[in-house]
Amino acid sequence: SGQKVCYGAFKHSCYKLAYFQDLSRRVGFQEARQACEMDGGALLSLESEAEQQLIENMLQNLTKSGSGVSDGDFWIGLWRSGDGLATSSVCPDLYQWADGSISPFRNWYTDEPSCGSEACVVMYHQPTANPGLGGPYLYQWNDDRCNMKH
Repeated sequence: SGQKVCYGAFKHSCYKLAYFQDLSRRVGFQEARQACEMDGGALLSLESEAEQQLIENMLQNLTKSGSGVSDGDFWIGLWRSGDGLATSSVCPDLYQWADGSISPFRNWYTDEPSCGSEACVVMYHQPTANPGLGGPYLYQWNDDRCNMKH
């Protein structure tokens, strides 16, 4: 599900947001990645502040449309393979884009990534949550366990 939206200005010219109100339809990171690939795409690499802003605007339009979008984070294509150095200070440097992009752009929430057993990345979308140290849990990135359902 999800509507494809295309723009000319970005390297990734088309985007598709998949949001499931029904919790039972939400999936883990690898399932999300496979679903994108079966659809001829890839989990999103966000390569610049401008692209991040574009996606935030798409999410805002989705929520404005009255389609009932509530709390629910979105998988993006950033992840960390292996966990040999997961707790060390180099951990943030181990994250890579699933589609092979080498973009260094990151938009972590305050105190993220927390590393450890959390190796796959979501874009926060929790409009009803009380703000934390880094402000509202909206659009910044958080590492999460790869088997969580988003």
